Amino acid sequence: MPLRLYNTLTRTKEEFIPLNPENVRMYVCGPTVYDFAHIGNARPVIVFDVLFRLLRHLYGADHVKYVRNITDVDDKINARALRDFPDLPLNEAIRRVTETTASQFFADARALGCLEPTVQPRATDNIEQMIAMIGTLIDRGHAYVAAGEVLFSVPSMPDYGRLSQRNLDDQQAGARVAVEAHKRNPADFVLWKLSSAGEPGWDSPWGRGRPGWHIECSAMSKRYLGEVFDIHGGGLDLIFPHHENEIAQSRCAHGSDVMANIWMHNGFVQVNGKKMSKSDGNFVTVRDLFFGWQGAEWNGFVCRNAMLKTHYLQPIDWTADKLAESKSDLNSFVSALSCLTDDLSNFPTGEIDEEFLEVLSNDLDTPNAYALMHDRVKSANKGSINEAKNLAWVLSFLNLVSMERPLATLGGYYFDETVPLDIIPKIGSLAESANTAILTFDRDRLVSVTSELAKNHLVIKLDEPRSGGRITLSSDIARTSASVQELIVSRLDARKAKNWAESDRIRDELAAMGIAIKDNKDGTTSWEVRR
Repeated sequence: MPLRLYNTLTRTKEEFIPLNPENVRMYVCGPTVYDFAHIGNARPVIVFDVLFRLLRHLYGADHVKYVRNITDVDDKINARALRDFPDLPLNEAIRRVTETTASQFFADARALGCLEPTVQPRATDNIEQMIAMIGTLIDRGHAYVAAGEVLFSVPSMPDYGRLSQRNLDDQQAGARVAVEAHKRNPADFVLWKLSSAGEPGWDSPWGRGRPGWHIECSAMSKRYLGEVFDIHGGGLDLIFPHHENEIAQSRCAHGSDVMANIWMHNGFVQVNGKKMSKSDGNFVTVRDLFFGWQGAEWNGFVCRNAMLKTHYLQPIDWTADKLAESKSDLNSFVSALSCLTDDLSNFPTGEIDEEFLEVLSNDLDTPNAYALMHDRVKSANKGSINEAKNLAWVLSFLNLVSMERPLATLGGYYFDETVPLDIIPKIGSLAESANTAILTFDRDRLVSVTSELAKNHLVIKLDEPRSGGRITLSSDIARTSASVQELIVSRLDARKAKNWAESDRIRDELAAMGIAIKDNKDGTTSWEVRR
């Protein structure tokens, strides 16, 4: 069956014919890691994850390469670092911001059921490639140096504006185009800007500086996918200026007719009919959804399902009602599988559902795919084993339920998942309604994480400490009979009163709970989970 995709470049739905079926290549613009991802940022992550899965099915997992970048050098990052860490040197503050935010993005993407891309390059690891591309653009007459900056000369590309269908002569200086005296044309955009002594920067032929936003993706896509590749994706808001400028840079640097054969853009996520954006303040983060939004916690399956029920080209108005409807749908899907097995961790998924694949191959037509799934639910509820198996295969393909683990999650985070320290206090209440859960942490964070869990009165079982360790929480046996902190305070009071027998008794009680305590020279007591 042919795969047909809507191409923003041609404004038509086209049959997808890869440049090389043995090496299908897709690039999607990833986050600028200065803040946590909101649900609008999550939409392309989910949409292109489905396309990635479909391409892997059609061409083989080893023959599809998916690149999604991380922008970790940007003036927004610099501003956030100055705001959040004013007492730190700027470069150290920037590192704090980017590492924390990038780690959270990866966790959010996994919690939303998304596969990891083949490559997730960081802009800061590709500065050399950016400098080389800028040099090529200057040599070929498409860029120039002015007032310490390197700028792309938009008039040097006769068909600039083809993707966004903007005529250069009709463009007015203003909102999206900065007007500065050193520009030859108001539409010219920055490839390289100088950095002050306190700002992040790299040595270049044009002075110590940092790259413009657009050149980053051109350089990274070329490095990992080649000068021309199959699919470039992102949100609708990236068409202009970002993707338009990527095309200009790449084509002019390589002398090619196109940068990517197909350009795909998902629609906005809206709140009350208005695009969700950080600048407008009308946004909800993925973390917010998982840990309490509109009076409820929504797990990753529910959010993913809600997102896919709308065709990727159309806008979504994000509401609690939509999430509640999504949760109801998932319950009906799972219930329909009960004729196969009571154990969702091990049930047959049947043969490949060709009818579903045909629908999905029509430009990721998830609304009609869902209509098909609901038909399967009706048939399965009437006792059709084959339709139940087809439904199971589809749910597995879209990753809407976990086929390898129980459905229960902790606030949307899958089992065997890294959980940020700042949300650990919420796990105490969530764990009471969950089954046994496994949380995995790297060795450096293990002690602090387990300590936080113990503070929430959870009994911890620690395995494999040399490799980082696995923390087991079990709701039916995990609750302790007393607060660790209260016991420590009582012991300190006993020590002050020189009641050594009581102090020793409390110490032994804590030890029996798996808590190791240490009396510090300043009179305080610290503790950690015994390893």
